[in-house]
Amino acid sequence: MEFGFTTAAYVVAAVLIIQSLGGLSGQESAKRAVWYGIFGMTLAVIATLMGPGAGLWWLSAVLILAGGAIGWVVAQRVQMTEMPQLVAAMHSLVGLAAVFIGFNTHIELASVAGMTAEAKAALDGFAAVLAKKSSVEVSILRVETFLGVFIGAVTFTGSVIAFGKLAGKVDGKATKLPGGHLLNATAAAVSLVLLVVYLQTGSSLALLVMTVAALFIGYHLIMGIGGADMPVVVSMLNSYSGWAAAAIGFSLGNDLLIVVGALVGSSGAILSYIMCKAMNRSFISVILGGFGGTTGPAMEVVGEQVAIDTEGVAAALNDADSIIIIPGYGMAVAQAQQSVSELTRKLRAKGKTVRFAIHPVAGRLPGHMNVLLAEAKVPYDIVLEMDEINEDFPSTDVAIVIGSNDIVNPAAQEDPNSPIAGMPVLECWKAKQVFVSKRGQGTGYSGIENPLFYKENTRMFYGDAKKSLDALLPMID
Repeated sequence: MEFGFTTAAYVVAAVLIIQSLGGLSGQESAKRAVWYGIFGMTLAVIATLMGPGAGLWWLSAVLILAGGAIGWVVAQRVQMTEMPQLVAAMHSLVGLAAVFIGFNTHIELASVAGMTAEAKAALDGFAAVLAKKSSVEVSILRVETFLGVFIGAVTFTGSVIAFGKLAGKVDGKATKLPGGHLLNATAAAVSLVLLVVYLQTGSSLALLVMTVAALFIGYHLIMGIGGADMPVVVSMLNSYSGWAAAAIGFSLGNDLLIVVGALVGSSGAILSYIMCKAMNRSFISVILGGFGGTTGPAMEVVGEQVAIDTEGVAAALNDADSIIIIPGYGMAVAQAQQSVSELTRKLRAKGKTVRFAIHPVAGRLPGHMNVLLAEAKVPYDIVLEMDEINEDFPSTDVAIVIGSNDIVNPAAQEDPNSPIAGMPVLECWKAKQVFVSKRGQGTGYSGIENPLFYKENTRMFYGDAKKSLDALLPMID
């Protein structure tokens, strides 16, 4: 009865989680999709606690309450600007859990192997499942456990470094130890040899040494990836955490964990590939720790940045008929989305055409800008993706760039030696006028100079984005 209920509940939970992933692809359905995911995971937890082999109810209750309380506090304190590093931190926990569960499986397997037939017959729970496995099934389990620990360890240290880079606690530049990719390849080769050893002997030392090698690979891979590629890294680590969960699902014989892990792993991999295309990056080079780079010195930027005051921006907006707003990470930092929404409302009330252009990697995390704009009640139908709006810039009167840098950088098209050469960008410089809201003359997170700021039709609207827009609002008549 318990097994039947658990299986049925897992099927329903899997359907809900699939519905959740599908719904997250659209802004209108995203809120409903989140609830699907919440109900699905809640059902999965309840079914697991009521399923075969369940025990230590008091400990499970304590851990659930503690985890829920910590999650609630974190959710209340973390700002939207900190979401990328929060996601990276969550991935590290998934990886660490995979490592712990893998070692627990190894310890249980070794313990059961040394028991007599009578002692095995008295076992229950996970140990009883292990006791019934044949030698072939034990070998398969060792492979699953080994892979789960390997992927989990890579995910753990990789996610910790990604968190550090996104939070500014670790240098965002690509950094490799002497030997570079050879070190990663050697560690991977050693892990492969250890897999053979572990498969044949079940050696604890082989599993432990592999874990150390995998921890190094995760650390060195992500250290070798620069700040400009961090959005891909976050998505890639999401994929790793999914595959780690799927591998551990095989070890535990948990069908739902296998399904959910595979969904997360495959969707993360697909998203990473899409983002690599959006950044003109090689998917393989990014996941291997940043192969490739520039081929020569970057093109020299000539000219000067010309500033404009609030009155000048207001006059241009009052005269314009079509306006495209390009939000970036700077808008999130300044928490200017409400001011942007109010500006949009006032401009549209005057009969002007106002739209938003969203680059796939704006804000260090896919969908970051969409979430902020939805939070500020910006209508979904005027928020357009890069491919939908790029060809409209030549017929646009004013383009307003709010806290963006790399995604509007013409060097991607004009400078073959630029680190972002070939990356698809929003071609806002083709508009009649471009206003760039920016705190100062810095080069942004990736440290790449932007020729857009020096073009004749560009004016720099210096200052905190929220304060600048709040000062602008009363002048829109």
